[in-house]
Amino acid sequence: MNEDLQQQLVKELVVESLEGLDTFDQEILAFEHGDETPDTWNNAFRIIHTIKGSSGCIGFPKVESVAHVGESLLSVLRDGHRPADSNIASSLLQYSDALREMMRSIEQTGNEGAADHADLVQNLQALQAGISGAAAPEKPTFGFFGDENTEANQPVTPPASAPQPGAVVKEAPKPSAADSAIRVDVGQIDRLMNLVGELVLARNQIVQATGHLGDPGLLTAVQRVNLITSELQESVMKTRMQPIGNVWSKFPRIIRDLCHELGKDVALVLEGNETELDRTIIEAIKDPMTHLIRNAIDHGIETPDARIAAGKPAQGRLVLRAFHEGGQVNIEISDDGKGIDAARVVEKALQRGLVSPEQAGRMSHREQLDLVFLPGLSTADIVTNVSGRGVGMDVVRTNIEKIGGNVNLDSEPGHGAVIRIKIPLTLAIIPALVVNCGDDRFAIPAASLVELVRIEGDQVARSLEHIHEAPVYRLRGDLLPLVDLAKELGITARRHVEDTLFLVVLQAEGRQFGLVVDNIQDTEEIVVKPLAREMKGLGVYAGATIMGDGKVALILDVVGLARRAALLEESSRHASRESAKQTCAAEGAEESRSLLLARVGRNRIAIPLSCIARLEEIPLSRIENAGHSEVIQYRGRIMSVVRLSAVLGIEGESFGSGAPDCERLMPLVVCALEKDNFGVIVDSIEDIVEEQIRIEAREGQRGILGSAIVRQKVTDLLDVRELARIAV
Repeated sequence: MNEDLQQQLVKELVVESLEGLDTFDQEILAFEHGDETPDTWNNAFRIIHTIKGSSGCIGFPKVESVAHVGESLLSVLRDGHRPADSNIASSLLQYSDALREMMRSIEQTGNEGAADHADLVQNLQALQAGISGAAAPEKPTFGFFGDENTEANQPVTPPASAPQPGAVVKEAPKPSAADSAIRVDVGQIDRLMNLVGELVLARNQIVQATGHLGDPGLLTAVQRVNLITSELQESVMKTRMQPIGNVWSKFPRIIRDLCHELGKDVALVLEGNETELDRTIIEAIKDPMTHLIRNAIDHGIETPDARIAAGKPAQGRLVLRAFHEGGQVNIEISDDGKGIDAARVVEKALQRGLVSPEQAGRMSHREQLDLVFLPGLSTADIVTNVSGRGVGMDVVRTNIEKIGGNVNLDSEPGHGAVIRIKIPLTLAIIPALVVNCGDDRFAIPAASLVELVRIEGDQVARSLEHIHEAPVYRLRGDLLPLVDLAKELGITARRHVEDTLFLVVLQAEGRQFGLVVDNIQDTEEIVVKPLAREMKGLGVYAGATIMGDGKVALILDVVGLARRAALLEESSRHASRESAKQTCAAEGAEESRSLLLARVGRNRIAIPLSCIARLEEIPLSRIENAGHSEVIQYRGRIMSVVRLSAVLGIEGESFGSGAPDCERLMPLVVCALEKDNFGVIVDSIEDIVEEQIRIEAREGQRGILGSAIVRQKVTDLLDVRELARIAV
């Protein structure tokens, strides 16, 4: 046989067999969970029969022999001589693993491997004999030149019997979807995608170059090329897109084996299997998701006895959910286990010297949970083959961020944990924000973008502060470290002190920082090109793209840029929070608070920033009545509102002797208290500050906790909880 043809046949055998074995596992698991259909055993039999026949033809007798034994058992099960049990299911899954092991050996070395799987074969033969009451049939001869009288050249399906009276004759099955599909090498699709990217860039240049010409015929042709190129780009992109269910199909087997090993019972719920994303992204998230699922079962979900003792159902629940939102794919992995004890995480981090006691004492609940992503941290007391070595969660975050995504953890002790992953749809064409710095243009992946801030020229001097010579910007009460792109890249900026300052707020490894640029252009789809070898070591660029005018723009690596600016070093991870407290500290002060300052009439009031969800503007005409309360329609729901001037009994612009202008926009502070939102109407909003204040109690004043001196003025601090009761 021609050597090239032999290699092609072997490659097709491996690909087809591994895909078939994945489906085989799903059929066996469906039976074990009681979800089998009349076609379960038929499908399993056909898969193994195909593997046996193909391997025999190409010349892999060991695969053929092992496959034949399983095929014989499946034939008996298919004929319904006796219902299968969990023991048979476990044996068939081990049998699937053996075939998969031989296929991978063929792929890597060209031979079937040294293992003969004699124990497995003997077990399968014994199971078959126990079901049918007869010895297993002898192994048939198979191959290109087998005996014409052997079973191999005869139909393997049982002979069809004549239909019995009253029997329902089934229609012939419809052609399989595989009959209308072809396999294309992934590299070929990648090359096609690169060519389409080049075509898109050439199209953009043609459109820009011919836009000023007045030749109607040429313009019509250019528009036609534009349309065809867009359709071709979309079609080729779809060839790279795969449903996330291709990754999830392997998880039921993983969970089943883990539950048997750990003595747990877990139900897996899959939502959004059809959500599509680029195949390169699918390959990148496969290992991180496997690790997260193993963690959820090992660390999170309790044993049946422990769950019953805690008042939970004996069977745990693990939910995988995927959906598209904002041009990204969102993946949620949630369980109803015991959750994560943040105090225990901090204790382990202190024991291993990953954080200092001073740092641990200042951490919020979310920052404590984020410690699980530090290298070397594990809450397991013993090391097993599942967990306990402190390796994994840091790799998960690193791998997710390499593809432009991010991962966040939320947990409530006793009620489980949720891990949320956001990743781009594709790495080939991504949305990006184009900015200017000096004479150059740069692209920032939209996945890392949080918000944009514009500071007018006359406010620049008083908006920026310096802590230990490092520039920071006070953004809603928090100090945001700043990175000057021109300074980091060593280029000359095109801005002056009196110019408007543009900040691009970015997020890297859970840390936000502001990137100072000269100008912000727009968000657009860009074609990602790899960097030259000489530029990969710089660490601040993730790739390059060609803009519509034919010029090159470099794509910034947000994480690399943050590391270069020393923002992600462990010593500086909490620097902004510490520095804020140092600059606001005052002798004799009692507590530091972030406050929103507002005006109601002549009174100055302050609302704790931690209680505020959003700031809006509404006309008074939007206020309606429901019972004895005033309400507005807010984001599809009914939200109670209070006019602060009415609560305080003072004359304000929304309350008083004169009739207010009902169409004038009034500031609305949307407060979030536990799970309920309510709105507070004020006359004007002044500023957001963070100061050390001493609150002096005020008795007899409804809705006021007390008064304090804020920015050298007497300010009333609102009692948000009492306002919530008033709103209802």
